[in-house]
Amino acid sequence: MTELFVEFQEFRKILCVCPCCGELVKVSDLKLKVKGAAVKTWLDEYEKEEQVIIKNEEKFNGIEEKIREKWKEKGREQAEKVFNNAILPSFKALKLDPFDIKPILNPIDFVVFKGMNKKEVISDILFLSKVHSSPSLEITRKQVEKAILNNKYEWQVARIDYDGHITFE
Repeated sequence: MTELFVEFQEFRKILCVCPCCGELVKVSDLKLKVKGAAVKTWLDEYEKEEQVIIKNEEKFNGIEEKIREKWKEKGREQAEKVFNNAILPSFKALKLDPFDIKPILNPIDFVVFKGMNKKEVISDILFLSKVHSSPSLEITRKQVEKAILNNKYEWQVARIDYDGHITFE
């Protein structure tokens, strides 16, 4: 069977109601003739609105990245203000970029990659911690300090995939 014949056979399954007399008719039995302009239906309006939405989406897709960048920068400015209001006065005196500061919390409170956010090169790596009343935490911090001063550390990169598997480079 040709495609056209198969399509015609499918039209035999679709029934419609005559708007004049209310009789049920198969689409395949209709003899359609149009005199003058066709009357607009709700489907015509729907398709027209759909085309407007598609055009607007295409236009938006062209400028979306610029809008995201603008608001990302605005968000960073706001985050910096919030950070500067919330940070300890002793940390504030260091005039660090809040986006260079990464929390670790135990045993060191923060690691700062100075220059990471606004410069091409990280100039320093700082470990920041508040004095703590826990003797065991202070002992651990001293051990970290001793390991760094004695070059008893190494750099390893671990990649974790979406399945949770770890590979070391």
